[in-house]
Amino acid sequence: MTPITEVEGRRLALSNLDKVLYPATGTTKGEVLHYYAATAAGALLAHLHNRPVSFLRYPDGPDGQLFFTKNPPPGTPSWVRIAEVPRHVAQRAGQVVVQDLASLMWAANLVVEFHTPQWQADAPGIADRMVFDLDPGSPATVVECCQVALWLRERLAADGLPGYGKTSGSKGLHVLVPLEPTPADRVSAYAKRLAVEAEQELPGLVVHRMTRALRPGKVFVDFSQNAAAKTTAAPYTLRARTEPAVSAPVTWAEIEDCRTPAELVFLAADMAGRLERHGDLLAPLIDPDRGRPLPDAP
Repeated sequence: MTPITEVEGRRLALSNLDKVLYPATGTTKGEVLHYYAATAAGALLAHLHNRPVSFLRYPDGPDGQLFFTKNPPPGTPSWVRIAEVPRHVAQRAGQVVVQDLASLMWAANLVVEFHTPQWQADAPGIADRMVFDLDPGSPATVVECCQVALWLRERLAADGLPGYGKTSGSKGLHVLVPLEPTPADRVSAYAKRLAVEAEQELPGLVVHRMTRALRPGKVFVDFSQNAAAKTTAAPYTLRARTEPAVSAPVTWAEIEDCRTPAELVFLAADMAGRLERHGDLLAPLIDPDRGRPLPDAP
């Protein structure tokens, strides 16, 4: 029998709680839901607030079928907020906005990764953050990503922009920047410019083009996630990996000191202690007073 629970006055059916989603650790769906409810909710909801959410669903675990959806799933409750956002030229479509704990638990019960754009639902295409997705091509690892992140931190600082780091929850690293509201195409152009500069200054380490033949042993600085149509894994989301890895905020000291990939792997069980110790390291991203203007194009 599917258990029914009440969350903030909303009745939710939570299914298959004993189902193992992460075979490497034996982590069950019930433990995943507990992570979101008891550990991540406060910080994660702040980063999801007012942003249309895309879901990468993995209902049978990372070894099962994975599928990406922007449309509200069938059976979405009427009390879950749906925002009308641009999807294509002259076309708008609905997307879920996870605004509260009940909505978060409803979505988590579907077994999803949470992905968001760099803009908010009431200002489509106007970015309030910028992201650099540092993706290592084997045999490069997150250790090499850290070297690139440190270069980006200094380059951003030269333009008066602060950078903040988080793991991707997969192989790489994200560097994020809080911005004054700025059209996404302008943010994308600036991010591409820095990616090209990084390749010029670190030619043995960085590539700014997606071409796979160029990427072995180097770090791809993916600037494309700043495009209005693109999304990035949200802070604190679990990822569909072998273990319940989290896209976890990290300190610059951790980035500076990283010598092995394992040092920047954080699982769901690690996050309560990290939040207690550090708070939300990405809190500046959700503080409108911390947003900075992009420099004028040269």
